Amino acid sequence: MWEGIVTGFATALTLSNLGWVLFGCASGTIIGMLPGLGPITAIALMIPVSYSLEPAGGLIMMAGVYYGAVFGGSTSSILLNAPGVASTVATSFDGYPMARAGLGGRALAIAAYASFSGGTLGAIALMMFAGFLASLALQFQSPEYSLLLILALSSVVVFAEAQARLPSLITLLLGLMLGTIGTDQLAGIPRFTFGRVDLADGLNFVLVVMATFALAEALRMTLQKDQPPPTAVTASQLKLSWQEGAPLLPVIGRSSVLGFLIGVLPGAGATLASFFAYDIEKRIGNGSREAGVAAPEAANNAASTGSFVPLLTLGIPGSGTTAVLLGVMLSYGLQPGPRLLVDQPEIFWGIIASMYVGNVILLALNLPLIPQLAKLLRLPSRLLIPLIVAFSLIGVYLTTLNLFDLYLMLGLAVGALALRWHNYPLAPLLLGFILSGLLEENVRRTLFLAESGWLELARPVTLVLMALLLIVWLSPLRGRSTENPKP
Repeated sequence: MWEGIVTGFATALTLSNLGWVLFGCASGTIIGMLPGLGPITAIALMIPVSYSLEPAGGLIMMAGVYYGAVFGGSTSSILLNAPGVASTVATSFDGYPMARAGLGGRALAIAAYASFSGGTLGAIALMMFAGFLASLALQFQSPEYSLLLILALSSVVVFAEAQARLPSLITLLLGLMLGTIGTDQLAGIPRFTFGRVDLADGLNFVLVVMATFALAEALRMTLQKDQPPPTAVTASQLKLSWQEGAPLLPVIGRSSVLGFLIGVLPGAGATLASFFAYDIEKRIGNGSREAGVAAPEAANNAASTGSFVPLLTLGIPGSGTTAVLLGVMLSYGLQPGPRLLVDQPEIFWGIIASMYVGNVILLALNLPLIPQLAKLLRLPSRLLIPLIVAFSLIGVYLTTLNLFDLYLMLGLAVGALALRWHNYPLAPLLLGFILSGLLEENVRRTLFLAESGWLELARPVTLVLMALLLIVWLSPLRGRSTENPKP
């Protein structure tokens, strides 16, 4: 392993590959900042560039584009409440309120440090435990994925404040319902499309996120009285003293570990990792907004690194983005899997080593830009609101190329605004919508397996997840007994 690590750094630190890491990180960051354009779009745009490069340089550049886009996606989430990338939705929950309170620079700085830490810890873990974690990931099948997803959805409701549990459950179910619109992937039957071809492919993620967050926020700002713009970002906001940064170290540490482990699981990805980390931190941490920004940013960057474990060691893409990367590798004539480590270790270890180098480059690129980016928030409402609306409409239209989706987006924005006015949280809605397809697919496969006998599902990992789920479901009863002791 150590020989492989040395080989990887020797490959990544050549002058040409350093240049491609820098180019990939910068390109990914810029594209990730634009609402509606995520890592998949960023990588797709860079595919023509990769064709002219050697395999090692091309894949190192594409990896830089990937985690650069995830790194940069937090900017639009924090400044404009327009998370066009799924994995940065959780960042906007506390990041945008911090920005509106005049702490946009601080939120961006925390996001940058947490992203760097999560990506770096993920790269180190990838170097040390890639083989072991690949074998662990193979233990997760449809029953385990079903339980993991149900655990994630249940925790959003169970661990909410007592008065918010019912509203959280309602919006969670609403999100799951929205996720069923479209064509059934297994049966090929249209569901809830009302005869419209425009709904045959379901609701686009970018459309739902932009409607419920960005456009709904623009409508809210329009209807309420003008508020004074936040204070300008100062250099002091970018510097965290030891007293300020120390409470975030455990947050970043546990979120990075959680994000990396979830990223290793094929199909889970950075989105689930960020929601899990945010939810856990709000329950077991101090509940500060700084922790609410640090946790999802550390988790999604660590998960992005972790998703390379099944890709490089098993040849299995762990997400849509790594599926595109798999196509790029195949176009080079490479077959990811165990033989890649043996036959071409310089590529295998070069990609891993470049992730550490890339995270250093990303931090150096983004910190100087924070004061300039935060100036967006000081625009008056008459300029900021049209900017948010334009980003939202253009982001959705460039994604779907369908005018019907713009009308649908407006309707969803009005509905989201009504929910916000009645104190219904929108985070469970988005989580339910994002995970609905994956949940349905795995539950149906689990039921199919159960036809051959429930004992087929009684594996150790399954039993552990079932025990955790039972504990989560019963935890509110314990809280009720302590609140209402017997006389």
